[in-house]
Amino acid sequence: MPKINLLTDPMIIHGGENVYSPSDDSFLLIDYFKKIITENHFDGIDIRKIKNILDLGTGTGIIALLFQMVKLKNPKFNPKIYASDILEEALRCARLNEKANKFENKIKFVRSDLFKSFPDNLKHVFDVIVFNPPYLPSFQSVKEKNNTTKIDYSWDGGEHGNDVIIKFLDEVKNFLNMKNGCHVYFISSDRTDLRELNEKIENKGFKNNIVGKKHVFFEDIILNRLNLRES
Repeated sequence: MPKINLLTDPMIIHGGENVYSPSDDSFLLIDYFKKIITENHFDGIDIRKIKNILDLGTGTGIIALLFQMVKLKNPKFNPKIYASDILEEALRCARLNEKANKFENKIKFVRSDLFKSFPDNLKHVFDVIVFNPPYLPSFQSVKEKNNTTKIDYSWDGGEHGNDVIIKFLDEVKNFLNMKNGCHVYFISSDRTDLRELNEKIENKGFKNNIVGKKHVFFEDIILNRLNLRES
């Protein structure tokens, strides 16, 4: 099997003015997955046990498309790939990029604000959930004028930057397959209250491992991997 870390990145040729373009946080995720997916394992989990993967907040679809590329190269890796976003415009772009990468109708798309519109049959099925959330504190001008635009969904994490991540943590266990090992990956920033975030993670029964970090301009962006704590 060709080494995953030698795969080219998915081709992203369709975007939109309100759709988040792949950036440093996207490639922090991609580079990590290229490193930890092997012929037999997905970050320590038997690769044959990975049946369903969710890319939440998919934007242009780049993470979901990477997993589709891995499926093409590794016959042992054959999960269903789901991609979700709050914006229909983002899902249109992701579908066009899916077609551009010759994976038409392979990814299952769900329009949803976090998990609100997910059907019941998707509860407790995902072995891997990836979330590149809005993780920056709101600009004061946006809060005062109440003039949030669609593109703000991609960066505005609320007053403290953790608001969306905390809502995600409140719901994510309902969609994890906890019979086998499962992984939750998400991006955060050191511009937010990391102590508050880690307390929330602990209270929800997760152990957090920081598996990647990159300094970009005014912040460190952090790749977190959550696993269920052993009781």
